[in-house]
Amino acid sequence: MSSRFLLTSCLIVGTLAACRKQPPADEHMSHMAAGDLTQQPVASSTSQGDLSLPPSSTHTAARLAASPRHSEWVKLAYPDGKGDSLMAWIVYPSTSNAKTPVVVVIHEIFGLSSWVRGVADQLASQGFIAIAPDLNSRIRGMASADSISADSARKLANIVPPADRNAAIDAAATYAMSQPAAAPKYAVIGFCYGGSTTWIHVINGGVPGFSGGVAFYGLPYMSGPIPNRDSLVKIKTPVMLLSGAQDTRIGAAMPAVDSMMKALGKPYYGNNYPGAIHGFARAQDDPTPTHNTAQEQANLAAIKDAWPRTIAFLKKNLDVQ
Repeated sequence: MSSRFLLTSCLIVGTLAACRKQPPADEHMSHMAAGDLTQQPVASSTSQGDLSLPPSSTHTAARLAASPRHSEWVKLAYPDGKGDSLMAWIVYPSTSNAKTPVVVVIHEIFGLSSWVRGVADQLASQGFIAIAPDLNSRIRGMASADSISADSARKLANIVPPADRNAAIDAAATYAMSQPAAAPKYAVIGFCYGGSTTWIHVINGGVPGFSGGVAFYGLPYMSGPIPNRDSLVKIKTPVMLLSGAQDTRIGAAMPAVDSMMKALGKPYYGNNYPGAIHGFARAQDDPTPTHNTAQEQANLAAIKDAWPRTIAFLKKNLDVQ
């Protein structure tokens, strides 16, 4: 795909997005103002951290380097027939089960980082085939295994329309479920931008085999402070929303989400963890720039509750014994 075509495509997509009624393109920029310290520089550690949890930023490199599981980059086709390629990272569990269900991991607005691959590896360690698609593949102009800066990834993510994000999840799930060791069931979990994208997939229903979603600090489409009822009424699978109370934007919206999901009779669980920041799953107890011990401990307490809930949710809805 030529750079001229890519630039034209970006301009068209940006113009169309501006014409539609939807959240501002940079809505996730507010997350860093809401206490997201996960993009602060942190020193890598040779320690792998708590192996029952996904790695924090500090422990990601060591955890990936030590992983005994088979993982690889795969290049997929989007299901819309336009010929574009989608890059994804897939990790296989070491298991004696004949068939293993799939979990699609959706990255933050900062792109398909090593931390997201660490989350995929953790899911594989707990018995799932995990696949993490790069939602920016199409707008980047080519599928690539090369990482890009968080700032560049954010700029690209801001012009990827919801339909493309959903198509990428469809493609990743379809590919992973087609593997010989896979069961024909999948769930989706996502973080930040990926959390909002998880809601998009839950609302749209996915491909056959879709069984539920877990959104870490990401909201469904909101009309001001109120969730879009016409969207939520479409939901047919269980969904969880896990957030940190220091993220005031999501915290302010959660009562309305909780209330509407309950009124609609949807299978839903929400938790807004006291003292935890937006991005607590990545931050955990990594040292904060201000050495805020209380903040670090609140983040760690949040992921220690949220992750076992996530695994229990996945096992229940994917029929894992």
